[in-house]
Amino acid sequence: MKGEGESFILHIEIQNGNDKTMPVRMLRYRTGIMAHYPKEEIHQYLVYIGKKNLSMVDHIHQKGLKYNYTIIDMHQVDCQTMIAQDTPDAIVLAVLCDFKGKPEREMLHFLLHRLQKLTADNEAKFREYVTMMEILSTNRDLQQLLEEEKRMLSQIDIKTFPSYQLGAEEGMQQGMQQGMQQEAARVLSRLLTHRFGKLASPVQEQISQATETELNHWIDKILDAETLEDIFQ
Repeated sequence: MKGEGESFILHIEIQNGNDKTMPVRMLRYRTGIMAHYPKEEIHQYLVYIGKKNLSMVDHIHQKGLKYNYTIIDMHQVDCQTMIAQDTPDAIVLAVLCDFKGKPEREMLHFLLHRLQKLTADNEAKFREYVTMMEILSTNRDLQQLLEEEKRMLSQIDIKTFPSYQLGAEEGMQQGMQQGMQQEAARVLSRLLTHRFGKLASPVQEQISQATETELNHWIDKILDAETLEDIFQ
């Protein structure tokens, strides 16, 4: 790889559990790389995604030997750092990151909704990334919440999939559209109530009269909103 004015070899290991022999393994990897590329600078990173708290050390300090590498604990990374990458792979990894006090259900809803948009209408690709997210979610005991949000998302946004087949009759199409709009309104009301408390009548009326596009737009804004007013600006 090339950085600003320099080239280097980037070595990344992903670890799903604590291993007390990891420093020795990383040193062995480094010496192997050095043997093949003796003139290259080497940057080593261990990415920890395990369920238990990180307990591995990032060095070997002995008489005559001082070796260090970098450990990235995904549970300590601000989820906004991954979300800002705005790629499906980063969104999947965000499920492991620090939600910074935001409710888990709201975060999972946002990540799934964003993932679906990033994969456009490619249902197979969307399900592939969701499967990866499901696997990672077990390391935070979020699999049940994720499953519930998956079902909710499929009810709201199923029309975006190519496999979604509208009925031949116009009445069936209108009925499905109305059902998805009502479901989006229900989800929005539930999330807002959970976040800001009981909703005033004017807010409830605004939600009930909104289009599906407006409802989904407001749902997306819940993650970053500080006040209820921020949602409807």
